[in-house]
Amino acid sequence: MKKIILFSLIIFCFSCSKNNETAQWRGDNRDGKYLETGLMKSWPKGGPALEWAIDDSESGYGAEQSKGGIGNGYGSPVVTSNRVYINGEIDGIGYLFAIDLKGNILWKSPYGKEWTESYEGSRSAPTVIGGLIYVCSGLGEIVCFDAEKGNKIWSKNMISDFHGKNTPFGYSESLLIDDSTLFASPGGADTNVIALDRFNGGLKWVSKAKGTISAYCSPLMIKLAKRKLLVTFSQNEFLGLDAQDGKLLWSQKQDTNCTIHGNTPIFENGFIYYSAGCGNGTSKIELSEDGSSIKEIWRSSGLINIMGGFVKLDNNIFGASENKWVSIDASSGKLVDSLNFTKGITISADGMLYCYNEKGEVALVNPFDKMKIISSFKITKGTKEHFSHPVIKNGLLYIRHGKSLMAYKIK
Repeated sequence: MKKIILFSLIIFCFSCSKNNETAQWRGDNRDGKYLETGLMKSWPKGGPALEWAIDDSESGYGAEQSKGGIGNGYGSPVVTSNRVYINGEIDGIGYLFAIDLKGNILWKSPYGKEWTESYEGSRSAPTVIGGLIYVCSGLGEIVCFDAEKGNKIWSKNMISDFHGKNTPFGYSESLLIDDSTLFASPGGADTNVIALDRFNGGLKWVSKAKGTISAYCSPLMIKLAKRKLLVTFSQNEFLGLDAQDGKLLWSQKQDTNCTIHGNTPIFENGFIYYSAGCGNGTSKIELSEDGSSIKEIWRSSGLINIMGGFVKLDNNIFGASENKWVSIDASSGKLVDSLNFTKGITISADGMLYCYNEKGEVALVNPFDKMKIISSFKITKGTKEHFSHPVIKNGLLYIRHGKSLMAYKIK
């Protein structure tokens, strides 16, 4: 025990000495809103200039490093002030790639076997905090790396170490970190959700919750005056757990049996918003002051989204529903506006929507002018489906399409 404590202190001091910058799934608050300003309000014909790209034909750092591009995958990049990190699968092995802001691959570190069945490749985005990086493979391998050199620090497996049960499409959550704790969802009958010490992988608590498999959801941390609340989906249940000890505080069963709930909820001013697929729709939930109970305010079938994300701007919620983008009034749940554009992924920055659809088209949309498309272009590089969520950072729009990663200048 003394050795574990000493090791944790060493790692803690090491991480604190590094850049304390955080980068994670869908931005600082996991809400799809990026804090960049001064971005272009329209793009040139053909789209913004391509700053750089990595794929099979264009090298990063040397032929060996760039072979296979960034590997197969659907996991999004995360971007700090000086690096891009992304997961990818090559020949059945998952790698964490570190890339500089000019598109050069600095290093790639293996994190174990990766998902090679349906929709083969990486599923989740890394989480960067305090000089450490945390990744999760589709097979449940959780690994902590040194962000500078890519050295492996510790690892745990959600199946072999915590007898979890995998999903039909592989574990897909982007790991949530809060202070010294890492949260994950093995989906076991008695290990629905777990909390680990992020410095050494030691188990802090286990929650049975509803005892069902995870639902591809990257969880959200809600910080109240007297409690921290972990909010996530598990198979057919929406869950709220006390982040301190894993106690299940409340749950809400979904209307239809759908095991895919890939969207992180949004919390604002005492209300939780989520958007789910399979007919469940979008919902506004009132959270009690102490976080111990919930009350549904409205549910709308106007926005049904499985994994493309949604954003809340002012009093409107925007996202893709079936084959159109819609705007929902956050007070009433009523449909406000719509845009004919193939379904896909929604993020925002500098007052604009960035809509990336499953045909590979990217549209810049003014959300409050009848959801009008201002500019658009088509992704021509990459492989397989357009499922990876874009990222905006350092004046660049980063888009992963399979083995390729592109950076477009939008400032």
